[in-house]
Amino acid sequence: MKAVVFEQFSAPPHIQQVPDPAPEPHGVVVKVMANGVCRSDWHGWVGHDTDIQLPHVPGHELAGVVEAVGKDVKQWRIGDRVTVPFVGGCGTCPECHAGNHQVCDSQFQPGFTHWGSFAEYVSIHYADVNLVALPETLDFATAASLGCRFVTSFRAVVDQGQTSAGQWVAVHGCGGVGLSAVMIANAIGANVVAIDISEKALALARQLGATATVNAAKVANVVEAVADITRGGAHVSLDALGHPTTCFNSISNLRKRGKHIQVGLMLAESSTPAIPMSQVIANELEILGSHGMQAHRYGAMLAMIQSGKLAPEQLIGRRITLEQSIEALMNMDKFEGAGVTVVTAF
Repeated sequence: MKAVVFEQFSAPPHIQQVPDPAPEPHGVVVKVMANGVCRSDWHGWVGHDTDIQLPHVPGHELAGVVEAVGKDVKQWRIGDRVTVPFVGGCGTCPECHAGNHQVCDSQFQPGFTHWGSFAEYVSIHYADVNLVALPETLDFATAASLGCRFVTSFRAVVDQGQTSAGQWVAVHGCGGVGLSAVMIANAIGANVVAIDISEKALALARQLGATATVNAAKVANVVEAVADITRGGAHVSLDALGHPTTCFNSISNLRKRGKHIQVGLMLAESSTPAIPMSQVIANELEILGSHGMQAHRYGAMLAMIQSGKLAPEQLIGRRITLEQSIEALMNMDKFEGAGVTVVTAF
């Protein structure tokens, strides 16, 4: 098969012909019909993820068609249209038994623990636990765009944040994760303040339902700006970027007993950010992580998409070829453009 391969961290990847994957007894092989380009892929490419062994094929936001089925798989057949969470569960550990597949003790992640979906085919483990059937009405590009950013935002806003109608939600960073959070929070009736340094990204946030926007490059104090707009601070605040500044601001702009959700990855030199702990204690703030979403929770999100309450296709910025994905991957940390980039031609 054709795949994007990098043999050294931070060195330009190349298109190569590599062996087709075979299904694990408990897994399937998926023919990739669409693949999102995510900043997490960039983190892996530069060497921030210790799971990656070289040479490596990145990619974890995928949608496609089942091409081959392992002998122990019971629920899936060749030709099924599917997607998969970027964190897969083993189905047998204590966390999986509790329904928390997103923090499985033996989790696997395409594009990190094994070769991913910047390729024509990808192997998916524990298919009966992790595959998600796609409605016929959902195109592959939109389905791929759900795989990391949208589902992570859905769980962050709905499950972790327990956000309710009428609350104020602050979203720091309006890339794919942040814009997804804006759309989802708006759909459940919350009031959203979107924060970014790009006017293009903020304009898209307003189109997706943000009540107010703050350009962090143009205001003297982001926390004060959010407090003024929300009349006292956000009930729920997300760091959708993953940077010490956005993390600090997200916690600091909460009202009493507010919830901060860390969604953006914080790795390497950003892995131990400063936080305003005195404020966390005095105001009884909650700090929560959000790490993907279990396959069994996709139903609620897909129902909102099918009803028209969520329109993730509006988040797609560019559709590119597998060859073009190399440049897109290497430039992910430059935050060029707005919306989600999806590979649709292999």
